[in-house]
Amino acid sequence: MTFETWIAFTAASTVLLIIPGPTILLVVSYALGQGWRAALPIAAGVAVGDFTAMTLSMLGVGALLMASATVFTILKWIGAAYLIYLGVRLFRAGGALDAKPRTDVASAAKMTGHAWLVTALNPKSITFFVAFLPQFLDRSADFLVQMTIFEATFLALAFANALGYALVASRARNVVRNPRAICIFNKAGGTLLVGAGVATVAVRSGS
Repeated sequence: MTFETWIAFTAASTVLLIIPGPTILLVVSYALGQGWRAALPIAAGVAVGDFTAMTLSMLGVGALLMASATVFTILKWIGAAYLIYLGVRLFRAGGALDAKPRTDVASAAKMTGHAWLVTALNPKSITFFVAFLPQFLDRSADFLVQMTIFEATFLALAFANALGYALVASRARNVVRNPRAICIFNKAGGTLLVGAGVATVAVRSGS
């Protein structure tokens, strides 16, 4: 794995993580209702959930990598198309962030477990990783080393992202409830995702 590949993975992961989805909605809901005390346990639950989903996905991708170069290449094309699809969908999402405050009293363990369940057991998470990860894997390099580096990087980013969302939601609630701000955020993220998908196709076509 080259340093450039790791940088590209880090940049793409950062964009993908900050896009509001089921996990982020849960994070914001707890933060709006419970305040800053929810930030750390929720972020921990998200990181463990992503670790679970990502590990299962990487093992599946690794099996495909070993089984057939053709199937692996097809999967990479599908992954590029998937990034473009996500980008277009996000761009058209508008300014809705349907996160209602959770006012029920929840322990740190309960919040961590809830975040883990939502993140890890969402079928879309595993599907996403299976489509996303092959873009950055090198078939000629050691798979376990790549798996370790990618997982460590993604989990650190996922933890920081969830923690940041929770702190912002608990301290600056008007921001996460502002349709205009969310709309601008979604359009910017959607554009970056489409760009990432197109860049992946362009690089592959030119190689």
